[in-house]
Amino acid sequence: MADILLAEDDDNLRYYLCRALERAGHNVISAANGLEAEETLSFHRFDLVLTDVVMPEKGGVELAKIARFHQPDIKVMFITGFSGILMEETDPPFKDEKVLSKPFHLRDLITEVNKVLL
Repeated sequence: MADILLAEDDDNLRYYLCRALERAGHNVISAANGLEAEETLSFHRFDLVLTDVVMPEKGGVELAKIARFHQPDIKVMFITGFSGILMEETDPPFKDEKVLSKPFHLRDLITEVNKVLL
């Protein structure tokens, strides 16, 4: 069981991702955008930040940098419909992080999250 911060701006997708992760035994705190997720990082320790790359106000790569600043050992996983954007714009510390491209099956999400957490 892991503590996961989920940042996803699509309300429906965030709901289903959160439920699937909780059913898999993880504790999940979800945020509707990067700013909301950043606030959560200041008062809670996480094992993993699972974030959409493209979000209003603060994107996933920026959120991942902030998460690593607060918790250098935190795992990072990106979900996106625009995986090419991530690879072109990402700073070197995130080039090797797992990227799960939308659409994906919830079963695949759980499998990949568990791999990242190992």
